[in-house]
Amino acid sequence: MTEKNDTSRLTEKYIFRNIRQEEITQTAEIEKICFPPNEACSYEHMEKRVEKAPELFLVAEDRSTGRIAGFLNGLATDREHLTDDFFTDAEMHDPKGKNIMLLGLDVLPEYQHQGLARELVRCYKEREKANGREKLILTCLPDKVEMYQKFGFKDHGIGGSVWGGEAWHEMSVELRG
Repeated sequence: MTEKNDTSRLTEKYIFRNIRQEEITQTAEIEKICFPPNEACSYEHMEKRVEKAPELFLVAEDRSTGRIAGFLNGLATDREHLTDDFFTDAEMHDPKGKNIMLLGLDVLPEYQHQGLARELVRCYKEREKANGREKLILTCLPDKVEMYQKFGFKDHGIGGSVWGGEAWHEMSVELRG
């Protein structure tokens, strides 16, 4: 299936939009499903992220159920490397920051393996490039490196994050050009 056809199929099934304040509980619950306890964002941290940077949450809402199927979120900064404090301190957000530290790509299990994660990343990249951002930066475990490379990210090897007691690959994608 071509990317264009895949994209139109996904936009028929999902509404891609910013998060709403009343969806904090739902996103925190999704985070608990998608990540192990040592890595998942707490309700309190999710609430602070939504309060500080709702425009940096991209939600995929299932048109048939009205339920959030997945989301991608981050914080803006001029920093070049993702450090653990971004996960716990929404005050790190600088609305004028040139880069986005991606803090979580969550897709509920029943929506996985259908291209939704790829489409969330594609839409996010497109939106943030239009907003003048320069780079998206994330960390992931080794088993996700290949997936993010398919989404256009470059692997920089093990980064400085030890979030959840893990060693994380730092990856980025340029939005300019």
